[in-house]
Amino acid sequence: MHCIDKRFLERIPLKIHAIPALKDNYIWLLQAENSARTLIIDPGDEKPVIQYLKQQQLEPAAILITHQHYDHVDGIRPFLKYCSVPVYGPKNDLIPAITHPLSSMDKLLIDSEFSPVSIIDIPGHTSGHIAYQFAENLFCGDTLFASGCGRLLGGTAEQLFDSLTKLSLLPSGTKIYCGHEYTQANLRFASVVEPHNTQIQQRIIEVAAIRKQGKMSLPSTIELELACNPFLRCDQIDVITAAQQFAGGTLSSPLQVFKALRLWKDTF
Repeated sequence: MHCIDKRFLERIPLKIHAIPALKDNYIWLLQAENSARTLIIDPGDEKPVIQYLKQQQLEPAAILITHQHYDHVDGIRPFLKYCSVPVYGPKNDLIPAITHPLSSMDKLLIDSEFSPVSIIDIPGHTSGHIAYQFAENLFCGDTLFASGCGRLLGGTAEQLFDSLTKLSLLPSGTKIYCGHEYTQANLRFASVVEPHNTQIQQRIIEVAAIRKQGKMSLPSTIELELACNPFLRCDQIDVITAAQQFAGGTLSSPLQVFKALRLWKDTF
C-alpha cells in the first residue's frame, strides 16, 4: 500500500461550485481565482452543467473523471458537443471518452490557470477509481462518503480497505468532496454500529438541520470521518464488537471487520 505525503500541496485559490444532478449526485466545478476557467468533475448529466456555466459566464477548461459509472460519465459526450475540452480520468477504468488517462503520480498540471493536482489511486468501488487532491480539497468520487464508503462494484474489499486507509492518513483538515448526498443514510447506519458515539449523535443533529434548510451536507473532513465513519474505525472496540455480532463470530483483523461492515451496510 502506498503512503501519501501528509504535507499539503501548494495551495490553490479556488471557488468550488456544487451542481446537484440526477437523484443525489453532485457535479463539482472548480473555478480558478480571478478567472472564468473552470474544471468539471464527474458530469453524470451535462444539462445542469451547461446551464450553470452559461449563467455564471464560466469557461470550461477540462473534465476530470473519478470512475466509470454512468452517473459520473454519461454527460461527457453530450458536453463535448457543446464545448471541446480535454477529458482526464482513470487509466484502469473503461471510459472511452477519456483523452488523458491517469494513474497515481506526484503532480499533474491540467491547465495553466491551476496549480498542479495530485492524483491518488483509490481502487475498490471500481478497479480503477482515482481521486484528485487540490491542496486541502479532495475529490474522491464514490470511494469515501461522509460517514460511509462506496459499495464493491468492480474492485475488492481489500482494495477498498487499503484505499480508505490511505485517505485516512491525509491531514485532518482535508475537505472531502464526494459524489453523492448520502450523509443522513450513512449516519443512521453509523449510529447503529456505535450507538454510544456522541460525535455521531451530534453529527446527526447538525446534518438534519442543514438538510432541512435545503443545503448540502458536504464537504466533510478527514477529522470528522475519523470520528464518525465506521469504515475508518475498524480498530475501535465498539465497532469490532458490533461487526462481530453481525458476523456471528470472531473477526481477527481490521480488514475482516471492514468486510463485515460492508456486507452489513449492503443489507441495512
